[in-house]
Amino acid sequence: MLKNQYHHLLRPGSIGSMQLRNRIVVAAMGANFGEADGSSDERVVAYHEAQARGGAGLVISGACGVMYPIGKVQPFQIAISDDRYADGVARVAAAVQKHGARFAVQLHQGGLVATDDPREGRPLWCPSLPQPSDLREFIDGFLLEELASFAGAARPEFKVLSHDDIASVVAHYAAAALRAREAGADGVEIHGGHGYLLSSFLSPRSNRRDDEYGGSVENRSRFLVEVIEAVRAAVGKDFPVWVKLDTREVGKEDGIKLEHALVTAKLAEAAGADAIFASAYHDGSKGKLHSASNIPHELNTNLPAAAAIRKAVSIPVIGAGRIEPEYADQAIGNELLDFIAMGRKLLADPDLPNKLAAGRDADVRPCVYCYTCVSAIYTRERMRCAVNPELGFEYTRQDRSIGKPGQHIAVIGGGPGGMEAARRLRLDGHRVTLIEQSNRLGGTLQFASIAYEPNERLLNWLMAEMAKLQVDVRLNTKADPALLKQLGVDAVIVATGARRDMPEIPGNDGDHVFSGDDMRRLMLGESSAELRRKTNLFTRAAVSLGSLTGATANLGLVREATNWWMPLGDHIVIIGGELVGLELAEFLAHRGRKVTVIDEQPRMGAGLMLVRRLRLLAELREAGVQMYRQVSDIRINKRSVSFTTDADEAVEAAAYHVIVARGATGDNSLAEHLRSAGFMVETVGDCNGVSYIEGALRSAMGAVDRISVTDISDAANTQ
Repeated sequence: MLKNQYHHLLRPGSIGSMQLRNRIVVAAMGANFGEADGSSDERVVAYHEAQARGGAGLVISGACGVMYPIGKVQPFQIAISDDRYADGVARVAAAVQKHGARFAVQLHQGGLVATDDPREGRPLWCPSLPQPSDLREFIDGFLLEELASFAGAARPEFKVLSHDDIASVVAHYAAAALRAREAGADGVEIHGGHGYLLSSFLSPRSNRRDDEYGGSVENRSRFLVEVIEAVRAAVGKDFPVWVKLDTREVGKEDGIKLEHALVTAKLAEAAGADAIFASAYHDGSKGKLHSASNIPHELNTNLPAAAAIRKAVSIPVIGAGRIEPEYADQAIGNELLDFIAMGRKLLADPDLPNKLAAGRDADVRPCVYCYTCVSAIYTRERMRCAVNPELGFEYTRQDRSIGKPGQHIAVIGGGPGGMEAARRLRLDGHRVTLIEQSNRLGGTLQFASIAYEPNERLLNWLMAEMAKLQVDVRLNTKADPALLKQLGVDAVIVATGARRDMPEIPGNDGDHVFSGDDMRRLMLGESSAELRRKTNLFTRAAVSLGSLTGATANLGLVREATNWWMPLGDHIVIIGGELVGLELAEFLAHRGRKVTVIDEQPRMGAGLMLVRRLRLLAELREAGVQMYRQVSDIRINKRSVSFTTDADEAVEAAAYHVIVARGATGDNSLAEHLRSAGFMVETVGDCNGVSYIEGALRSAMGAVDRISVTDISDAANTQ
């Protein structure tokens, strides 16, 4: 009997004839890990094998094209549209099954979302000509360099499906399912959601047909039902077949609603489906909604709808959508659903199931919901993970042989890059001394954890790893050649972070002007003589501005008295609209400040991954934060900041305090000094140039590999 708090999540289950060792499902994710011709090779095999080795019960492939290249949504999408793809699928299935997991192929046709079709001269397949959509808000969230990834995209043409076309698609699904079974897969998932072809028929928004495939929900479900019936006929009654459905289309008043999904789910069961995967979709023109449906930012967003589906059908239901393991266990135990699909969590740590089973919850590397993974797909790159730099490079590390274990390595800097380097060095068998000049570990990740709570989980995990791996941590210690020679180290990793200079802005020497480092010290409770002098001047500054703005300022002063730990006035201007500036703006706006963000760049949010940026920009607007980009002539005054907008309008924004959240640059001076003293030195993280969490952890992996590994180059540069 399981003696574990995750008893329900970890107990066996079944979908049709398929027996699973636990209730944890690896959600299908379009990883973009295939080859240029759609085949599944070593990268795909190793990626899924890691998930199976990590203990998941069921691994579902990414979107696998049944009509490839027609319906293609990614440049490196995998395919199953021809017998030549069977060998790759068979290799994946065998790699997964040898670790005790089951493998399923997700059957897919992109329809209106098949962005590669127009690029390659093909029309988008659809039920009806799509209605116009205003994409300005969505596109406005892209950085200019990200927009460049869409260069060459043609204006789409559309193919409204005839009855013959529908019959052809049905036949392709059936043939693909049979191909998957013959290749050794344990089941297939029919993708009927996320705006793809079958979903577009289900949605009253996109399906405006007046024949038997349009109109009522039963008619709109007809295409999907025919696909299920054909697949069932092809693979036989004992081969597991299930369907992914949208339980609703968030933001689409005339889209799929739960009441429609309940009908479709019952029809799918009657047609032969063995389970329902309850998902959701959204209005793609609204930036914030890209993290509000199938990859939701809020906890348990999709579970109520999944529970409603489970009441409506007698087959198992798979739920998904930012579900923490403890809640997943409760939901299964309370019979709200039967299985939990995880995506981002298992990218961050594919060993999560095994760690839960072993009672090692604290060892699970946390997802920080930064959307690095999915944002890479939006910009047509291979999927990455900010906290797990090995994602997508598993195939380069399987035969990893340690060249020189047992060396003594000094790591200078206790931020995320330094701690990750120390962690990896210890796992490779090295002795590590981690040197940090301040009185605590974390570096700028401490600051980032206050502004964005999920980062704190990563900070706590890294610090716990230092203790668990018995890293020799030396706080309040300044590293220099004399100390390193005394320690007798064989090599040094420098992870001391960026230099943060105050940029040349007229008025930047005012007592009410804080640099990014000032804010970090203020929010972490650190102090310096200069910072104490500035904060002690707060009352005088607030009252002075109050004489200009009247009662509003006085109310702000009262509010500040209750928040003295952060002595900042009611009106704040942040100069700098990258990651730090925007997350600070969110933090301060939620604490009642009236915030204005200005930046000279044409787009805001550099450093934030696209999907996270889309959400944050929308939430800042909702919070009343004023944002001005591509400004010029910035001047900091006593009680305001003046600037010129891109429309040549002169603006003066009131400011009790000004925060300059820019000016960070790489700083390799210590590394060069140590090299000149004769040490072998690697550099990690922001000392090479600001690269945030992903860059810090990825460069740590590369540095440790160069120290530890024979005949393996920096995997992070081998895309």
